[in-house]
Amino acid sequence: MKYGICSLSIVPLRDEANDRSEMVNQVLYGELLKVLESRKKWSRIRLQHDSYEGWIDNKQFQFITEEEYKEYAAKDTLVSADLIDCITTNTDELLSIPMGSNLNTLPLLQHTFEGKSLAGKLDKQNLVDTALLYLNSPYLWGGRTPFGIDCSGFTQMVYKLNGHKLLRDASQQATQGEALSFIEESEPGDLVFFDNTEGAIVHVGIIMEDNYIIHAHGRVRIDRLDHTGIFNAEERRHTHKLRVIKRIL
Repeated sequence: MKYGICSLSIVPLRDEANDRSEMVNQVLYGELLKVLESRKKWSRIRLQHDSYEGWIDNKQFQFITEEEYKEYAAKDTLVSADLIDCITTNTDELLSIPMGSNLNTLPLLQHTFEGKSLAGKLDKQNLVDTALLYLNSPYLWGGRTPFGIDCSGFTQMVYKLNGHKLLRDASQQATQGEALSFIEESEPGDLVFFDNTEGAIVHVGIIMEDNYIIHAHGRVRIDRLDHTGIFNAEERRHTHKLRVIKRIL
């Protein structure tokens, strides 16, 4: 088994070993990974923080030792807190990084950072305020940044910034936490999931106060939530069918 670290700001994780393949996820600066299969130009990897797998260009990460991987995987959460910031490389070059980048691996890369950061596990009451930082971010399949994000990438990053782990896809996140029976039992920060006509969970958002939801649909937006699902006032219709509400924290 080989190990690595993302040394660039935002790296696409693809479904197949090809630049034209679907981007299924993004690897952010400082995130650790295991290399499951190596080819001349591509590697199939598994991310340390959520075990998500995909293909990454070999030019877009650095190999590290197993000892280094284990040491830094065990460290407490430390992430960048501003929408965009910069680190300084060991050759005095600047590298921009998005909100939620891993900073606890800075010594491993021999980089320095002087911006705002967040550490440890924060209270549940902070989740909605964090979610609002992404408001109006455009929807991007596989995205995890304020410059493009999908529904489960959005919820995962909001929780990550507060020191809590979520799996990557909405269907995976729906396996976590405690199910609630009614909207009235929910609290701001709880997750709410929605399914399609086949019953598959395809969407997730974060509950706010007074039966509102913030979620990524075209853009990160705020809509009404009722027992049927999400009601879009602009379109005057329900856009998503409610499946289950889960309490993670």
